[in-house]
Amino acid sequence: MKKQFIKSLFEYHRNTPPMPYRSSICELIERMREFLFPQFSEHCIVNETQIAAQYELIYSQAIDILSGMEMDLPKPAKEIADELFDALPGIHEMLKKDAEAIFSGDPASTSVDQVIRTYPGFRAIFSHRIAHELYRMKLPLLPRIISENAHSHTGIDIHPGAEIGEHFCIDHGTGIVIGETTKIGKNVKIYQGVTLGALSVDKSMAETKRHPTLEDHVVVYAGATILGGDTVIGEDSVIGGNVWLTNSVEKHSIVYHRPQIVMKNKKELMSKSS
Repeated sequence: MKKQFIKSLFEYHRNTPPMPYRSSICELIERMREFLFPQFSEHCIVNETQIAAQYELIYSQAIDILSGMEMDLPKPAKEIADELFDALPGIHEMLKKDAEAIFSGDPASTSVDQVIRTYPGFRAIFSHRIAHELYRMKLPLLPRIISENAHSHTGIDIHPGAEIGEHFCIDHGTGIVIGETTKIGKNVKIYQGVTLGALSVDKSMAETKRHPTLEDHVVVYAGATILGGDTVIGEDSVIGGNVWLTNSVEKHSIVYHRPQIVMKNKKELMSKSS
């Protein structure tokens, strides 16, 4: 029994493609955060030479990680690294706008630096911007490892395939789920517990648009659930807390759930029952 198990396990190991250590990937993302945003770094960079040296270090680390899985890549590791690093200036500008959107949308925030340093929403968006670029290049596993690492640290689950426009604001964020084929426009704000999901989990729908579209200037409040690939939330709409939506909403709409709340005097109820 033992020999048979060892043999079958060996076959499983042999047929499983190699993958760099998860810790190496997570370390690369942390270094990229420190490189793009000194608010995360414990070291002060005083000149451009140090910036250039840090760039080369991160670039080399990226090539090393990609080289370890090159047999499963759609193109050579160096080409993918070059494409990612060519995209970094644009990603950096997008992330600065995201940080500004969070600061502008949260009265409790005292500065953009505070948002960048401490807000889980910004951390989740940072990881997503990187993961989405790699997803767009059709890399296996790596984008999902990045997004799941952010999920474990923030409680915010954004699939790397989701398309998210600039000035994206996540307020609080815990429990947010954003599915793979979600499309989010510019200046969108969502609160904790929001689900942008699919109507069903049928595997046959893997290649179809299963998740909703949120157009520009949409706000979705806590606990709302919006489902379906044909569901479009029109621009400048507000979706209230705990709303369940499977149909499209015209632009400039306000959608809210009206629960029945009963308030009575406790002493009066006790006197009636006695």
